[in-house]
Amino acid sequence: QGVTCAGGHRCCPRGSHCSADGESCGPSLGMGGAHMAPHAVPCPDGQSECPDDATCCMTANGTWGCCPMPQASCCADKVHCCPHATICDLAHGRCLSPAGDDVPLGTTFPAWKRQPSVPVTLSQVLCPDGRSVCPDGSTCCQLPSAQYGCCPLQNAVCCSDYIHCCPRGSTCDPGEGSCQLEGGGTQPWLRKLPALRRAGDVRCDEQTSCPDGSTCCRLASGAWGCCPLEQAVCCPDHIHCCPRGSTCNPAGSSCLLAAGGTQPWLRKLPALRRAGDVRCDEQTSCPDGSTCCRLGSGAWGCCP
Repeated sequence: QGVTCAGGHRCCPRGSHCSADGESCGPSLGMGGAHMAPHAVPCPDGQSECPDDATCCMTANGTWGCCPMPQASCCADKVHCCPHATICDLAHGRCLSPAGDDVPLGTTFPAWKRQPSVPVTLSQVLCPDGRSVCPDGSTCCQLPSAQYGCCPLQNAVCCSDYIHCCPRGSTCDPGEGSCQLEGGGTQPWLRKLPALRRAGDVRCDEQTSCPDGSTCCRLASGAWGCCPLEQAVCCPDHIHCCPRGSTCNPAGSSCLLAAGGTQPWLRKLPALRRAGDVRCDEQTSCPDGSTCCRLGSGAWGCCP
């Protein structure tokens, strides 16, 4: 029940998400909800946690990491781990089971700091452009397109790459793709999600629409997706898109801008049905075509 990262070559444990570069795993993100796995495993320091079905293991730098196996054996090198009831054989790079079978060593990944629950409410955060809104408990941050996106943290730090964000009081570290936390330590940085316009939509067909200020692009399935840019260029891979006047560059996973230079290409989001909604409870609903799912805080979130 792992999470497959972009490109299909790497994956993360259930209850976590892949970083933008696919090189690390971070806490599960819920818009406006708690930023932790629904059933996280707390580590002994009381501040770090791992996904459900993982095990906390001390790393070489003295921080806690996560072994992607339940009740695992943490190896003495503080890098690897083995399944429950097996023994680390670092000399031969394997795990020994009581039956004498060889099992490959597992590798730990960084644990993340526990974040307080942020209740989902019906209020919204109005962005500085006066037209875009983000869910309550999030922060408006500009995207490479100069439009606004939403960081799923309150009073967050907007990173200079215009794509990622970090918790309040921390520092963005583009070189490591992480957030340098107050008091030491790091956690994977978070990717912003496109903000919603306050009114209007872009019609894809009779049944489907995208938020105002976005562009309808076909997905690989043939269904409509939404590029969070106005009059965008839909890339031929049916997954990404680029700003108006630029060219998709699949080799570099980027957009070649008309004025020169490049910027990371953007991923399309599924389009929404034009009518109706899905009722979660008396106060909360999700767009038609989506599903109500509980967040770690116990509040409702929407799976698209």
